[in-house]
Amino acid sequence: MVDPAPYLVIAEELRGRIVGGEFTPGDRLPSVAELGRAHGVSPSVGARAYAVLVEDGLVISRHGAGHYVRGPESPDVLVRRSRPRAEDSPFAQGAAEQGAVGSWRHETTTAVADAAVAARLEIREGDPVMRTDYVYLADGAPVQLATSWEPTAITGSSLIVLPEAGPYAGVGVAARMRVIGIDVGEAVERVRARSATRAEASALGVNHGAPVLFVERTYYDQSNGRPVETADVTMRGDRWVAEYGRRPARS
Repeated sequence: MVDPAPYLVIAEELRGRIVGGEFTPGDRLPSVAELGRAHGVSPSVGARAYAVLVEDGLVISRHGAGHYVRGPESPDVLVRRSRPRAEDSPFAQGAAEQGAVGSWRHETTTAVADAAVAARLEIREGDPVMRTDYVYLADGAPVQLATSWEPTAITGSSLIVLPEAGPYAGVGVAARMRVIGIDVGEAVERVRARSATRAEASALGVNHGAPVLFVERTYYDQSNGRPVETADVTMRGDRWVAEYGRRPARS
């Protein structure tokens, strides 16, 4: 009897761990490099194992951010929850938990703070900031926009200065800030409903004036109260609900 190929052995082992509950929807799975080391094979074998599980619908893959356990189904409406200690992108993790493939496009530029951004970051107008514009997609469809500003006085000399480049690309603000010794805790958010602007409607694929949820989000250094990142987040009103607080576990 011929032994099964190594990638099938690895795929079946991972399948058992997922079905058995060791990994739950939204969990990030071991990297292909970690699988290779654990099984004494090349990373390409791990990649083939994941390809099997992706085809079977158990796993989703996001380029550059790894593999996640897929939720039960792809949702029509996404639930936005806070994830203060997330090691990976909160958007990718949240989408995966709900059965969607989360991805995004981005553009980072150096800029100077205008009056509004300077007030939110408690810096001087004209101070240098790193600005990143995002389009977030769930299963390939745009569902959220964001523009983030970080003072270069805080991140400029570190490995996290570019949010989407370098060794910490693709992780959330909280995880990135921990790299430079800053604990941000939960973000402070101001949420309101309004109509989409023409530019937002075009980027999100909705009609001008369609309802959106607009969030002003700011992260603070828990040790001294200093703002370290602020962002404008615009979410399609027909694709999102926001949920705050955590339900206690049932005994």
